Amino acid sequence: MDVAYLNPKPIHVAEAQVSRGGQGTTIFVKFQDVNYPGSTYSLVYEPKTDVLEGFYYHAGLKQTFDVVFVRSR
Repeated sequence: MDVAYLNPKPIHVAEAQVSRGGQGTTIFVKFQDVNYPGSTYSLVYEPKTDVLEGFYYHAGLKQTFDVVFVRSR
């Protein structure tokens, strides 16, 4: 899996994994960059709605946020 993240500048992706199992397709992304060391996304692809949804953990704040990514058409 190739992953890039721009916010708006590139943030270094240290690890990216995709797997298929009981929950469907899951994606895990871990950052290792200034202001984001150890922050992660844990996402599940929902094919019926064509979205990625899950959680963003901001390691610096030690907080978890609900997130949804919608495909731009």
